[in-house]
Amino acid sequence: MTTSSTRSPAGRRRSARQFIPPQHGAWAMLIVPWLAGVLAAGFHWAHLPLLGAWLAGYLFSYYALQAVKTRRLARVRLQLWCYGPVAAALGLLVVLARPQVLAYAPAYALLLAVNVGYARQRRERALLNDIASVAQSCLMVFVAATVAGAGPRETAPAFLAVLLYFTGTVLYVKTMIRERGNPAYHRASMIYHVLAVGAAAWLGVPAVIVFTLLLARAAVLPRYRLAPKQVGIIEIVGSALVLAVAVTA
Repeated sequence: MTTSSTRSPAGRRRSARQFIPPQHGAWAMLIVPWLAGVLAAGFHWAHLPLLGAWLAGYLFSYYALQAVKTRRLARVRLQLWCYGPVAAALGLLVVLARPQVLAYAPAYALLLAVNVGYARQRRERALLNDIASVAQSCLMVFVAATVAGAGPRETAPAFLAVLLYFTGTVLYVKTMIRERGNPAYHRASMIYHVLAVGAAAWLGVPAVIVFTLLLARAAVLPRYRLAPKQVGIIEIVGSALVLAVAVTA
């Protein structure tokens, strides 16, 4: 008999993977907008349960969409019971502290419906589905601002910075991995990044510099065969630069 004390490291890793999605890039899309909103609007104690609800909600939604995609609820029932109550309890605490956050519920419901539709079609890698996920993530800037009692206008620059970045990242990462060598995707990525530099001018000179660097990486790096881990490390640097721009714009 194998007990928890005698389980091999490989067995423990397999067990952990049952509860942690293999979506490494998603963590930046979760943390950066929350941090941008907190740093731009000022910290409030309810930001902590908001973060917990945000992360647990993502984990719950990931496995719920897996159930929709595979039509096998039983395979993820344990994960849903693990993350669902946590997300609900922490979310309720946020709502009690700042009921105004409910104003964002319709937008999240609409964007989640897009995710559900693509999951039913088994097309969760579709570009529009990725853009819907980016919009969900970036709205967290405004949610965090609302928790702090700030208005959307005060954090609009932070929202624009992270929205420009993560939308561009969707296109860029596709040119590096799934659509590598696809000239149409590369052209779309280049056009978008040029436009993003222009939009970043509204945020100031530091933003223009950062988005020009992002344009350069979108232009040059698809010529090289980089491993997904290398692509991820580069995006960690990009996320940090964009976060710095977001909170100072």
